[in-house]
Amino acid sequence: MRPAYIFGENETSYRFHADHPFNPIRLELTTSLLVASGKLSPDECIAPPLASVEDLALVHDRDYIEAVQAAAAGQLSGLKANKFGLGTEDTPIFPTIHDGAARLVGGTIHALDLVASGKFERAFHVGGGLHHGMQRKASGFCVYNDAAVAIAHVRKQYGMRVLYVDTDAHHGDGVQWLFYDDPDVMTLSIHETGRYLFPGTGAVTERGNGSGYGYSWNVPVDAFTQDDSFLHCYETILREACAWFKPDIILTQNGADAHAFDPLTHLASTIRTFEQIPQIASRLADEYTGGRLVALGGGGYDWFRTVPRAWAQVWSGLTREAPYSGDIPTEWIEQWQAKADQALPTRWDDTAYTFDHIPRRQQIEEKNWEVTKRAFWPFISNDRKSLYL
Repeated sequence: MRPAYIFGENETSYRFHADHPFNPIRLELTTSLLVASGKLSPDECIAPPLASVEDLALVHDRDYIEAVQAAAAGQLSGLKANKFGLGTEDTPIFPTIHDGAARLVGGTIHALDLVASGKFERAFHVGGGLHHGMQRKASGFCVYNDAAVAIAHVRKQYGMRVLYVDTDAHHGDGVQWLFYDDPDVMTLSIHETGRYLFPGTGAVTERGNGSGYGYSWNVPVDAFTQDDSFLHCYETILREACAWFKPDIILTQNGADAHAFDPLTHLASTIRTFEQIPQIASRLADEYTGGRLVALGGGGYDWFRTVPRAWAQVWSGLTREAPYSGDIPTEWIEQWQAKADQALPTRWDDTAYTFDHIPRRQQIEEKNWEVTKRAFWPFISNDRKSLYL
């Protein structure tokens, strides 16, 4: 069965302004790259529905939703805007702020619905992944938290245990805090340490609260982490999370901002990390959830060189194909080069690029491995611990 691909031109209305780093052109670039490569037919694209206020209220307070609607109408006072995290440099107000954000939420709800109901085995909502949105506050480019709303919907409608896996360079704080007390939703985030990067959370000691203790795992890797260390930590802890939690469905957030080219982070991955992340998630979904896997986009601010290739590789994992390799289609390059401020990549891999040598590589890798073990060690069996001794 082919996965569902959730994307519609109506999602581009979530656009702050032309110079804002969170630009919906990333969705168009990714989709057109898949189409040009013969990996996706335009007819397969499923336009997302608009999430209702009732949907949004599964995790967001109604007075916050009303504030976003008032902001869209130009009727929100500066005092209230500040209270709700709106009108900031990160999350400025724009006329379609409510509908645009609700459309992204609707897409993620629809993706999870299609998989949880059995209509599709897998789904990719490329516009999803706004993981910083809080219960009553916008944060970090995120107005509503599409992943959290969709998880709450799946819990309510299907009673499924959900494993949320976040590989964005920024900690998946909004999703974590919204389910911090819930033992039926496990959040796993591997991200750049908050010592250097927004939102400053995601310490290994953030493990959940009350009955949810043990269901939040965090791996804050060091700045300048490269492929081998990131992938080793990711595959190890994701396998341990699946074995311990035994999810019914996996939801992944695939931010592409851990790449060395990203202007907002300090990690040093190449495209190899983004080739392998979806392959690993795909194999573990087959092993633990009967294949049920939903993927989202997320962060990523090197729009033209990195994000389209990284997110297209998510589709390769969902379709159980090998990572795409070789040359990028010429027609895609010709379609977009005039809009880019740098030369577009001509290959799927990064062989054409040169990356700086990282002088502390061994120390970084050792530190990352130790923090990874600290994240899962208290919760696994003695038999599994013996694998790491």
